[in-house]
Amino acid sequence: MNDILQTPIEYLKGVGPSRGEMLRKELSIHRYGDLLTLFPNRYIDRTRYYKINELQAGNTEVQIVGKIIHIKTVEQKKGRGRLVATFVDETGEMELVWFQGQKWVRESLKLNTPYVAFGKVTPFSGQFNMAHPELELLEEHKQSLRSAMQPVYPSTEKLTQRGISNRSINKMMQQLFVETQARFLETLPAYLLDELKLIPKNAALFNIHFPKSQELLAKAQFRLKFEELFFIQLQLITKNLIRKHKIKGHPFEKIGDYFNDFYQNHLPFELTNAQKKVLKEIRNDLGSNAQMNRLLQGDVGSGKTIVALLCMLIALDNGFQSCLMAPTEILATQHFNGLTELAKDLNINIKLLTGSSKTSERKIIHEQLESGELHIIIGTHALLEDKVQFQNLGLAIIDEQHRFGVEQRSKLWKKNDIPPHVLVMTATPIPRTLAMSLYGDLDISVIDELPPGRKPIQTVHRYDSNRLKVWKFLKDEIAKGRQIYIVYPLINESEKMDYKDLMDGYESISRDFPLPQYSVSMVHGQMKAADKEAEMQRFAAGKTNIMIATTVIEVGVNVPNASVMVIESAERFGLSQLHQLRGRVGRGAEQSYCILMTSHKLSNDSKTRLETMCRTNDGFEIAEVDLKLRGPGDLMGTQQSGVLNLQIADLVRDRDILQIARHEAMKLLKKDASMTLPEHQTLRMVFIEMSKKKTIWNYIS
Repeated sequence: MNDILQTPIEYLKGVGPSRGEMLRKELSIHRYGDLLTLFPNRYIDRTRYYKINELQAGNTEVQIVGKIIHIKTVEQKKGRGRLVATFVDETGEMELVWFQGQKWVRESLKLNTPYVAFGKVTPFSGQFNMAHPELELLEEHKQSLRSAMQPVYPSTEKLTQRGISNRSINKMMQQLFVETQARFLETLPAYLLDELKLIPKNAALFNIHFPKSQELLAKAQFRLKFEELFFIQLQLITKNLIRKHKIKGHPFEKIGDYFNDFYQNHLPFELTNAQKKVLKEIRNDLGSNAQMNRLLQGDVGSGKTIVALLCMLIALDNGFQSCLMAPTEILATQHFNGLTELAKDLNINIKLLTGSSKTSERKIIHEQLESGELHIIIGTHALLEDKVQFQNLGLAIIDEQHRFGVEQRSKLWKKNDIPPHVLVMTATPIPRTLAMSLYGDLDISVIDELPPGRKPIQTVHRYDSNRLKVWKFLKDEIAKGRQIYIVYPLINESEKMDYKDLMDGYESISRDFPLPQYSVSMVHGQMKAADKEAEMQRFAAGKTNIMIATTVIEVGVNVPNASVMVIESAERFGLSQLHQLRGRVGRGAEQSYCILMTSHKLSNDSKTRLETMCRTNDGFEIAEVDLKLRGPGDLMGTQQSGVLNLQIADLVRDRDILQIARHEAMKLLKKDASMTLPEHQTLRMVFIEMSKKKTIWNYIS
């Protein structure tokens, strides 16, 4: 690698120990190489020089060539005075003003010497002035590396306070190019540069920092974005290939009596084409010698559970146990009830293990798991405890996997000598671009159609002022025998304000929907698990008409008779959360509705979210909008965002480049998986350097 790029940053001329310390703390710039990859946020066009008589009030920065002919200090009533310099050119005069650092500025200014002043101008007392201008002697300005497109670098308040301005960073960058002689290692093979018409690495780095034109800047950006995404894809695809070669799985060779009996005699409905396609992909994985590591995406209600059961029956036909892990007790219980109902005519032992399982139950479960009597175990994090040992775990299914950290998931691996096949399920649609980056090492299956007979949910947005009409609609629905959810935003269970919202809501709804005609349930995060469960069961059994809840019902509650979802303060929810909540209704054959209630005060983002919800039921389209609004890190939660510390590429804007990068990475690895061909020598070196932080986690999705 370029050894000079490993040099500590304080050794760069013009930096030194104290500036070096600031760059480390504020921008994580430790070495020359870190500074080189500090890419500009934006660029200012400095091709044009204005005359003073051409100036207009505006928000853009301008540059003017002129001389300082007079300097004075103007006292102010409050605080310190300001330093004012009269700046002239052949067309007129204006003022340059400084409120801070006056002593240093005054000492450094030269009278009657040509300068280039750069900054924003504002009219003041019939004359233009420029506060805290960037000043450069015309002679130096002509000689500097500075390009026509002026880069603006990321910065922080502390850096600015310490005098490390954008211009200082620009000067450091110039010095870096002088000291390295702008010789940087070409990381991509020559044939790839030709095929994609990419400019060389040296030219790309030079033109990203000192672009000579808009066209060269665009070429530099494309080259560097492609390279960044290409290396990420190489890593993810290699990881997948290594796992398939190194980590052997149990080959599930036969499809036997359990699967066939259920499929032919007990399947409650015909599988959709999407479910059949996904099942075929999973069967191919299970039948190979490699360990399966597959992500199953399906919108709320698309029928992932039946696919999970069919996979467990294949495991059982091959003499293996299965487990299904869910993030909450409510969801685990629901999976247990659903699977028990589906498998009631099969001779299968299914049990549930959660934090609130009694000690006596646990003892039986532990014994039956070790003896092999227990075929399928469903549970929460409780499954990860060391006490939980299997006779032969062959399949681990993880639901809503982004709620589990990598280390938690890895514990399931260690429950067997040969790791079990892993099927990860999610009802949070992940945009394709994000899936390719976050889960590029997983094979991905998508159930993209709903079971027949389901009617799309009608979604409307109503303001608080329409509440009476909404309440009348709810009463009409209840009169038809339907049930209602009303959800409040308890965003954080300790937030007193939100808790009060829920209690206030409960009281006012109990007044508007009085006993004995109506009956109201309530569920929130501060209730005991058993009480929550009891309230859920009352609602599921139809004993109450209205369920008032916080987002604890977001995942997994299945009440086919509930046909209306009212979401209070809908502007306070994220898009994917709104979509998940809406998925709680529309599970029966009746027409279902989702009503988004908000105040009149809405931000632009809130308006976009509400408009998207009313326009479409497609989870993938919603996820794309969410990705644009929130960015990838927020969307996946902290433990997943590590792979997304991108320096120049953007997963939303650069999705086309990502597709090209993935395609090229796959093509290269098919041709030369070990990257040992002569033309891949440098690529291999860079790749190894990037992969040095290797741990077992690299193998675990």
